[in-house]
Amino acid sequence: MLRLFMPRFRVEECLAAVRECLEKGWTGLGYKTIEFEEAWKAYTGLPHAHFLSSNTAGLHLALHIFKKELKWLEGDEIITTPLTFVSTNHVILYERLKPVFADVDEYLCLDPSSVEKRITGRTRGVIFVGLGGNTGKFEEIVDICRKHDLRLILDAAHMAGTRLRGRQAGGEADVAVFSFQATKNLPTADSGMICYREHNYDSRARKLAWLGIDKDTYSRASAPGGYQWAYDVEEVGFKYHGNSVMAGIGLVQLKYLDEDNSYRRRLASRYRANLSGCPGVRIVPDAPRCETAQYLFQIRVENRDGLIRSLRDNLIDPGVHFRDNTEYGMYSNCNGNCPNAKKASSDLLSLPLHLGLSMNDVDEVSACVVRYAGK
Repeated sequence: MLRLFMPRFRVEECLAAVRECLEKGWTGLGYKTIEFEEAWKAYTGLPHAHFLSSNTAGLHLALHIFKKELKWLEGDEIITTPLTFVSTNHVILYERLKPVFADVDEYLCLDPSSVEKRITGRTRGVIFVGLGGNTGKFEEIVDICRKHDLRLILDAAHMAGTRLRGRQAGGEADVAVFSFQATKNLPTADSGMICYREHNYDSRARKLAWLGIDKDTYSRASAPGGYQWAYDVEEVGFKYHGNSVMAGIGLVQLKYLDEDNSYRRRLASRYRANLSGCPGVRIVPDAPRCETAQYLFQIRVENRDGLIRSLRDNLIDPGVHFRDNTEYGMYSNCNGNCPNAKKASSDLLSLPLHLGLSMNDVDEVSACVVRYAGK
């Protein structure tokens, strides 16, 4: 079976990093997490980075802090995309804010014209999802947010290594949140990174990710004179911090991220060459000036379910990223508001894309798609 996802770990290097944590007796917050944060800032050029347990935790933390600091009210609106994993939109509800769905464009990212139409007096922010590693029309969304004084949250779960105009995407946002979940381009088991643009928000994130405690365990253990037991709890926070085991694995994976992303783009280029001009198949394009991390390779095809069956009959495992969230019961009151997303939800297909694939594997998948489309 040619799998949709299959993460590659440099096993011996990862085991050495984990062993170091075990031998030093420090597997939790601190030690490797700090090292990973510094390495991530150096790699991305972003000014701040805080290592967390997941991307979802980071998105929630981002909205929670903005709501508190900027005095947003319950029911205030966050414009978001319906074409994403549900955690993007769940975090809006965690804070009793209202998700307002805008439609997607040809890149399957937020359509700026649709976003403009959704802005009201209660709009407080926009969540932009770089689907598959694509930047879409992100720069136009940045301009809209600045024009209307809206906070911009970049859900960069698929964007580890995506570059826009030669720089890691995310610096233009008020906060960018990355994922290092098991299938991502920089895989651990599960973890993430929250990268605020402003220092005061980064400081708040560090405190709130550790239950609102003003001094984390590693800082107290490293204090002059030995472990300091006294600390203050100034507000209710969350247990969202990352740990050194995941950070150790992440540090190893980061060394190979550009190399791995380059290979993923080569696989995608092979798919494009094979499927270009194939009747009934449309390839989701890369945005201009975007060097994508290429987390996904997506096509659009009529009778998608038939193609899925054909691929599986040939031991090929495809996927769908994602179902229009307004088709889920809890968001169904918004169903029909985003026709482009609804159409994409019915014809979008992700083909296998991972470091374990050869060019011959891509040719095999492509041939199956072409045979089906030619029927």
